[in-house]
Amino acid sequence: MLVLSHDVFNERSGTVIAVALTSKEPKTVFPLTLETNAIGLSKRSWVKVSQIRTLAVERIGRRLGIAPEGELARVIEGLNEIID
Repeated sequence: MLVLSHDVFNERSGTVIAVALTSKEPKTVFPLTLETNAIGLSKRSWVKVSQIRTLAVERIGRRLGIAPEGELARVIEGLNEIID
């Protein structure tokens, strides 16, 4: 999962807003999926922008990687394209 919500929100609400990640190369392209350049992931991975979720903080495991700031903006851009 790629967590989109800020830590302050996560701590206060007990939930996170996130999108799914996959290491399986998708058949769709942006805005539905976006290849991630997150530092620390062991495999080539894609963000499934169309699969947004709200999860309890307790369900989130350890951090596997960190997405560059510009990448988060691109995911939000994809979300905006899907819902506009």
